[in-house]
Amino acid sequence: MEFTSEELARLRVASDVDPLWETALSLHLLQNRQAPLVFGPWRREVSASLRRSGLAPAAQALMRLCPDGAYFPDFLTPGRGDADLEDGLDRLLSTPRQRLRAEIARLHALSRGPVPTGLRTLADGCPEALRRLGAALRAYHRLAVAPYLPAMRAHAAADRTIRAHAALAHGAEGLLTGYDHLPGWRYRNQMLRAPYPVERQLALRGRALTLVPAFFCVRAPLALVDDSLPPVLVHPLAPPPGWLERGGVHGGAAPVAQLIGVSRAELLRLLDRPMTTMDLAAALRLAPSTASRHATVLREAGLLLSRRQGVRVLHHRTALGRAVLEGAVERPRGSGAGDPGES
Repeated sequence: MEFTSEELARLRVASDVDPLWETALSLHLLQNRQAPLVFGPWRREVSASLRRSGLAPAAQALMRLCPDGAYFPDFLTPGRGDADLEDGLDRLLSTPRQRLRAEIARLHALSRGPVPTGLRTLADGCPEALRRLGAALRAYHRLAVAPYLPAMRAHAAADRTIRAHAALAHGAEGLLTGYDHLPGWRYRNQMLRAPYPVERQLALRGRALTLVPAFFCVRAPLALVDDSLPPVLVHPLAPPPGWLERGGVHGGAAPVAQLIGVSRAELLRLLDRPMTTMDLAAALRLAPSTASRHATVLREAGLLLSRRQGVRVLHHRTALGRAVLEGAVERPRGSGAGDPGES
């Protein structure tokens, strides 16, 4: 991807993870075995939830429309990290019939098989088929993506902080050079190279490129196939192994949430890496003043520290905060409800 000075000036980073990109990429992860250490526990948890809820057939139908292969339709991912799920679904379900037909035909030309009846009615823009698609995506997202959004948004907010710092210090070229830490990425002399699944040159033609961080993206970045659409480059956030266990998103309220409240527990949980108040507010979908108030309460309790770094104030979880979060603080013997031997 080659940039002109004008295109560099228009470069932007998405403000959040994109709900429909994450939905599509999570469907891919359920179809492959990539990154088993990182996503194996998530796969097992989601697969079991799909079976229990009766949504497994709907998920299988979505996988036929969004296969883990060389191509899946662009209309499934209309967002650029700036739309919530319902806005994204409205845009998806408003896709013109001609485009639906062309992209579904392209999908099945690659598989060399006939277009199934259900997809044929969708390609024709049948309102009932579109309604069923919207309902299936909404139900799947609620089960496979939404419970993990706090962890996803925390990683996206931390990544955005890094990008913002690079852009403020070194401009758009510094922002792009900052992606060199990703395997196979390199930006030099207004040329960005990345390990795309196939050899391809993405032409911007003066348009603004949006870099979209994606939690469920593994190894290689992705872009829309249709060059006439607004250009995006979706790149991996690369969460570490154990993110699911540390995130505490399994069913039921964690004891620490019962002790200090759900929002404060989630804020504490997000601090696997230092974050600003604005990062926390964005990840938790809170007003900055509310996030600041929660941080103040946790700081006064000794659960986090706030340190100035240049123009920013970064919040760090303390050892006590980690122990409380993990339930490692022991109660004094003979005190508190439920102690052994209490009469």
